Order: sequence, then C-alpha cells, then structure tokens
Amino acid sequence: MTLLYGVDPRTGERLEPGVPETSPETVAALGVAAAKAARPLAELPLPDRAALLEAVADALEAAADELVPLADAETALGTTRLSGEVERTTGQLRLLAGEARGEGFQRDVAEPGFVRALLPIGPVAVYAASNFPFAFSVAGGDTASAWAAGCPVIVKAHPGHPRTSARTAEIVTEALVKAGAPEGTFALVHGFDAGMALINDPNIRAAGFTGSVRGGRALFDAAASRPDPIPFYGELGSINPVFVTEAAVAARGEEIARGYVGSFTLGSGQFCTKPGLLFLPAGHGLEPVLSEAVAAVAAPALLTPQITDGFRTGVERLAGATRTVAEGTGAHLFAVSAEEFAARPELTEECFGPASVIVEYSSEEELRAAVAAVPGSLTATVHAEPSDADLARGLVAELARHVGRVVYNGWPTGVAVNRSMQHGGPWPATTAPLHTSVGTAAIRRFQVPVAFQGLPDDLLPPTVR
Repeated sequence: MTLLYGVDPRTGERLEPGVPETSPETVAALGVAAAKAARPLAELPLPDRAALLEAVADALEAAADELVPLADAETALGTTRLSGEVERTTGQLRLLAGEARGEGFQRDVAEPGFVRALLPIGPVAVYAASNFPFAFSVAGGDTASAWAAGCPVIVKAHPGHPRTSARTAEIVTEALVKAGAPEGTFALVHGFDAGMALINDPNIRAAGFTGSVRGGRALFDAAASRPDPIPFYGELGSINPVFVTEAAVAARGEEIARGYVGSFTLGSGQFCTKPGLLFLPAGHGLEPVLSEAVAAVAAPALLTPQITDGFRTGVERLAGATRTVAEGTGAHLFAVSAEEFAARPELTEECFGPASVIVEYSSEEELRAAVAAVPGSLTATVHAEPSDADLARGLVAELARHVGRVVYNGWPTGVAVNRSMQHGGPWPATTAPLHTSVGTAAIRRFQVPVAFQGLPDDLLPPTVR
C-alpha cells in the first residue's frame, strides 16, 4: 500500500502518519455508490437537502480547534488565516443551504402546460485546491454547491494537505450519516492515479477543479475525451491586472503603491486573485514607496515544494525579461515599459507567489492598448478619480470583455461569498466563463434544465411539484 505524506512548508520535513493512496478499483466502487445515491438524494425534500449542508457546517465548526492546527502544519498559512477560512467554509455551506431551501429553487419557469426545471446533473468529481485547505477543498465551495444542487460528490484530495483532507472527510461523513444522507452522497480519494480514474469514471457526470493551468488542462482534456464527454468547471491561472490613471497617482499614489504591495503579497501571493500586473504612468515616482513596502514583507513559506520550485522558475523568467524594482526576502517587483510589455507575451503568464510586474505607459493610447491585450482573468482593477470618468468608463467597458469581476478603487484579493459574486472569467482563468465557483450562482454548474410538457403535477420530480 502506497502512503502519501504532507510536508511542513516551514521545515521541509515529512509529516507522519501518511494517508493511503486510493486504488482505481476503489474509485470505481465509489462511483457506483455515488450513482446509486443520485436519485434518492435528488428526491430528498429541499428542506432535508439543505439540512445536510447545515449539518456539515455545524460539524466543521465544532471541529475547528482540531482541524486548524492540522492544516497549519501542512500549509503554514497560520492559525488566524485558517480559522477565518473555516468560518468562510461553514458560512458558504449555510448560504447555499439557504438557497436550496428557497421556494421555487428548482422550478425555473412555469407556463400553462410547461414547467422548466433545474435538476441535479448527477455524481460530481471535485478536485481540491492547494491554497485553501477548507474553503476550496473537501467541503468547500464546489462540494457545497454540488450538494445544494442535489448531487453526490467524490473529492480528490490535494496532495499538499492529505492529513487535513482525510480528517475533514471523516467529520463530513459522520455528519452526513447522522443527518440521514443517502449512502454514497460523499467520498474522498487520494493520489494522482485516483484523480485520473475519477475524471474517466462513467458514473461521474461533471467535475469542478481549482489549481494550475497544466493540471486543469489535463483534466479538462480528459473530460472532453471520454466516450461521454462531461462538463469540466476549472479555475486555472489568472494575472488580475491593476490599472492606475495619472490623476489617481497624483491624488493618492503612495496609498495605491502600499495597497498594491499588500495585495500581491497577501497570503504569500498564493491567492488566485493576486494582482500580477500594475499599470502606472511613466514618471510615476512611486518606486521608493514600492521598494520600502516590498522590503518589509516577510519571507514566505510557500505551500508545497512544487509551488516553491515553480515560483523560483517564474521569478527567474521575470527577472530575465524586465528590470528589478525591488527585491526582498519575501517578495519581488519588476518593471517594463508598455512597449516592452507588448513585445513579451510571456509577461501575461501567472507567477504563483509574491512577485509582480509594473508596466509603465506613456499615453492613454498605450494604456487602452494594454487593456485590450489583457488575457482572460478572474479580476481587473481600475484606480481612477472623478476627473477620469470618461477614461475609466472606457477601461471598464473593455475589461468587462476580459474578466469576471471588475474592481474600482479597491483590491481584488478577498472574494465575497454572496448572490452577486462572479468568480470566473475567460480562458485561462477558467474553462467555463459562463459560470462562477463562488456564491449562490455556483450551484447552476451542477444543474441541468429539463422542460416538462403536459405532465400532471404528480408525475413531476418531487422537488419541482
């Protein structure tokens, strides 16, 4: 039996005990169990379905004092950050439970003789993220939204925090059993081979993923290459550019500079919404402030050895294509002109970790051209003043074609979990820009519309009568 081990990012030491890798045969058996659970879970009265999510939220909340130290040992994210993440995780479970409990949740449109319903798609595979061991992991947003839709879930644990994932899964399983969930409603698997077996399992009807472009693309291709292709909702790489006008620099340049450094180094730059590009007018004069802020950033403990290696490679790539503005023990800041930026498309590739690039533009025309060249991202930010209204309006209109969320005079790090959030965007930010992985609309990924014509009420699915 192969065991998988977490690594302490602070020391590099292997963490005992290991977690058994899941065999492809076990994955297949779990897929069968999920398929058997699909109909009874779909037919649960909506208040009972919502109660399952709330039971899991209550159980995780009660176990926070146990789970947070486990996660900190495997991720070095700190107990304060992780305690807040548990709260976010339980909060989104309860929010989505409330959505599922709402009147007409699955009854989309009704006209004389017709009912258009939103029904569960079936068993869902969820691939957990490295940087959120709770909120985008075992019982995170993808899992919660699939349960709210009425779908069984099999989670593939991230190798960066196997012990945290295993213990979380035990707590989740116990809570679901006590709450009366159908057997097969939830399972957890570990290991690369298990992940590939899961995406190809014929009982899986959709998948959600948060991670790298390389890993997400491999799974996306596998999902599309099946004999029966399935939807794959992947959140991949994002550069999240920030555009600052001359008037904004004049009015509050130092505040913006310090805010930017705080944003791109938050969580050691390991947020999917980390801003990777800062567009400033040439001659902005903010380099001393930026350098001072970068120098004050503590050395990061990156999540996994693979992320550490990838960050080192990314910094070397950026250093070879730009000039260095500031380099401390905890962060790196580079700069290029807008002309150089236009000639170097590799600068639009995400460098996961505390590194960022300033792009200096010499005219509004260069700024507008840069906006048009932005690749698909989760977010874009505009810092402007009332005197810039016409310029800002044009920037926002163009950026809305490239990103899922436009931020005005703020910072993209920090994602609200609510009914209005759009956490998505064009490729390579996601594989499905029509959808969001955060907020109540995330449920729609795992629902399929079906129109019923002429059916008496007692023949309709129980949850749409």
